[in-house]
Amino acid sequence: MRPAAINLRRRSAVLELVYADGEAHALPAELLRVLSPSAEVRGHGPGQETLVAGKRHVQFKAIEPQGNYAIRIVFNDGHDTGIYTWDYLLHLGRSQESLWQDYLAKLEAAGQSRDPQFIAVQ
Repeated sequence: MRPAAINLRRRSAVLELVYADGEAHALPAELLRVLSPSAEVRGHGPGQETLVAGKRHVQFKAIEPQGNYAIRIVFNDGHDTGIYTWDYLLHLGRSQESLWQDYLAKLEAAGQSRDPQFIAVQ
């Protein structure tokens, strides 16, 4: 289902999707980045997913339409290969809480953090 309105809130790093029936979802940039539908994140098959950490402060750089079926999101960390279909965005909106809790549990189990990791150069 294609949203009737798409609002990019740069300051709060949220993508708002509003549908004709009144359904609305606010998707944070971090969620969209760590659950990107790109092969870089999802892999090329089951079990090839990559856990993306350190994206607490990721921001939107651009959003580009992809025909009538999707948008491509460009993030300020350079990631730009995810094509977010309308169906995938609706799924993220409707399942946001459970997807987020699952992501946080995976981070914890892997000993990873939402915070960027800085490596000191000597």
